Amino acid sequence: MLSFRRAGIHRRLFSTIVGPGGLDKIIIANRGEIACRVIDTCKLLNVRTVAVYSTQDANSRHVQLADEAYHIGPSEAKDSYLRGDKVIEAALKSGAKALHPGYGFLSENSDFAKLCEESGVTFMGPPPRRSKTWGAKATPRR
Repeated sequence: MLSFRRAGIHRRLFSTIVGPGGLDKIIIANRGEIACRVIDTCKLLNVRTVAVYSTQDANSRHVQLADEAYHIGPSEAKDSYLRGDKVIEAALKSGAKALHPGYGFLSENSDFAKLCEESGVTFMGPPPRRSKTWGAKATPRR
């Protein structure tokens, strides 16, 4: 049985934007255990999920768990998971209203957060101005 504890600490984040009249589908711009935990949490909240995957990850667990999946490029991360334009394209094709970046890859990229904003996709992370300072590891400590 799924639980919020098993799915990860996403309950507060999701509960603020999911609910009656809220988000019904999100895209997860990550892979592996991170993506699986986000998908598990979405299932608990009756939110449909969209996975992205590289050629190498076509048969990965996160792709199988998601309601939909979109191929975004070859196996190397620089040609797939780090291609913000491909991830946004998949979000728009799928009709996902929000994007969860997971950790790493594009999660701390302020340009990507801004691209999401400009494309009409809610970035489920820090706003672009804040993620710009978070990307510079020493800045948030001040």
